[in-house]
Amino acid sequence: MLKINRLANDVIGLLFPELCNGCGTHLYYGEKEICTKCLFDLPYTDYHLFEENRVAKQLWGRLACNAAMAMLYFRKGTKVQNLIHSLKYKDKTAVGVKLGNLLGERLKLSAPYAAIDLIIPVPLHPKKERARSYNQSKYIADGIAEILNVPVSNSHLLRKLHTSSQTKKARYIRYENMQDVFQINNIEELKNLHVLLVDDVITTGATIEACGNSLLTANIAKLSIAIVAFAE
Repeated sequence: MLKINRLANDVIGLLFPELCNGCGTHLYYGEKEICTKCLFDLPYTDYHLFEENRVAKQLWGRLACNAAMAMLYFRKGTKVQNLIHSLKYKDKTAVGVKLGNLLGERLKLSAPYAAIDLIIPVPLHPKKERARSYNQSKYIADGIAEILNVPVSNSHLLRKLHTSSQTKKARYIRYENMQDVFQINNIEELKNLHVLLVDDVITTGATIEACGNSLLTANIAKLSIAIVAFAE
């Protein structure tokens, strides 16, 4: 029966091939979302091993966080951009879970990320989430949760103001755009928790700073940051 199932899967794979979301090549049996070659070749930062990494330093003086890291370097025209693009714009939510799994495995090896109580993804405004039909950061958070066995909350941090895309805006305009964008719901439930804030890409850090400072108003015990990719 196992051989028959394997044969059936191979036939389906020939008729409807699954492609790697990083490089576009066919996935082999047992590979999911990202091929084995890409998994080895992705530009990992190893920031989870160094507390004074570039992401953490970028937030110094702006956000009082316990730890901050990003797993990959983001550069245009690369496999990392392909993965993020598939997740955000091509409905490949399973890519987010896979990236979250990879991120979670690294957080398990980092002492500052021990004893996390709650994972919170950076929220989208309801209007934008309806247009996209999902929040990509939620799936990353779900992937981390599978590894760390920690609950995810999509209801405590809310985005109350809709802002236009930050991608092409200057740094100081990004900061101004993010003022008073987020709010905390059921604030008393967050008191004394170690919260992990999760997002897909960090550039200037304006969004993370705004989210993090909102969470700190809830008297949480610790705030830690985990991002899939750092845009250099």
